[in-house]
Amino acid sequence: MDTDVIILGGGLVGATLAVALDVHGISTIVIDPADPAVTLAPGFDGRASAVASASHRMLDAIGIGATLAGQGCAIRQIRVSDGLEPGALDFVPAADDGALGTMYENKLLRRTLFDAATAAAHVDLRMQTRATTVDRAESGVTATLDSGDVIRAPLLIAAEGRNSPTREAAGITIARWSYEHTAIIAAFHHERSHEDVAYEIFYASGPFALLPLPDDADGHRSAIVWTVDAKNAPGMLKLGDRAFLAEAEKSMGGFLGRLSMATPRSSYPLGFHHAARITDTRLALVGDAGHGIHPIAGQGLNLGFRDVATLAEVLVEGQASRPRPRRRGAARALSALARTRHVHDRGGHRHAHPPVRAPRQDRQRRPPFRHQRRQRDPTAQGPLHGRSTR
Repeated sequence: MDTDVIILGGGLVGATLAVALDVHGISTIVIDPADPAVTLAPGFDGRASAVASASHRMLDAIGIGATLAGQGCAIRQIRVSDGLEPGALDFVPAADDGALGTMYENKLLRRTLFDAATAAAHVDLRMQTRATTVDRAESGVTATLDSGDVIRAPLLIAAEGRNSPTREAAGITIARWSYEHTAIIAAFHHERSHEDVAYEIFYASGPFALLPLPDDADGHRSAIVWTVDAKNAPGMLKLGDRAFLAEAEKSMGGFLGRLSMATPRSSYPLGFHHAARITDTRLALVGDAGHGIHPIAGQGLNLGFRDVATLAEVLVEGQASRPRPRRRGAARALSALARTRHVHDRGGHRHAHPPVRAPRQDRQRRPPFRHQRRQRDPTAQGPLHGRSTR
């Protein structure tokens, strides 16, 4: 069976690429060994992702944004502090720039993209399937699946994550190191509104990120990414919910009030990796297969979306090479993708979407998250509303 592109990996990045190519009539076969009954279960992935505005425009363009509408929480400000010390660095967009990004729970993104890929006319999504052999040559790619099917395409995309076996088989070297820290992931309800503000509180032991989620029937919600020393992570995971929430409230200084209803916790080891190149013969790496960074930057998934946007653009442009688009278009796409990676690496544009136009620094001598003792707006509620009137 022939197709335009074979994608190994149907996660967030691989599925997005398949849907993006489908919009332009480019056919894909997506191979993924995962069982949807597991990966789409509510408790599978407790993480949440900040989708930058530029990434969201791409999702809007391929029809995903409409499905997500009203199910995320806009990030209208980011506040960074050194512990709970007075003074903070505020990232606030210009008045006409809109939100800095939108928080979505990964389980929502995963379900939305899976449904879109399943329904797409030019996407052949094959879950619980593996490629047993892959042969890449100048003439194209041939893959044999564990089902016995043999599929062919001019281009292979590896979207298999940080431990991509395709990258390893291609002999692509990577620079990597461990931060020797672990991210504790959870969500909880809180007494006061977050007012669409994300917080990054830096401690000597590691950053504590508090990310706004949309309210639900039980009240206000936020997700956390709590970075702890790797040796302390097992103990954090063993804490009962009451003890865990007490520790979280202490780290936050109580500025959102009482915490409750903690979700099940999960953990992820933190590290960095960067592939020496993202292309090889008839092969391109996208997402974590090519690069992975610390989650505190909020750019991991956005870098994957940048890869999708760049690759989709060059493949669509390659259609102009007809009547032999499949061979020449794929070769042109790989060349263009490699040039784009070179520009990003040497030009300093490592982040796909700069979060703000003009951050302002707030160094007033006041606790950033606590109630103010000066005159307040009597109609306001919560600590974030409780700033002195000016």
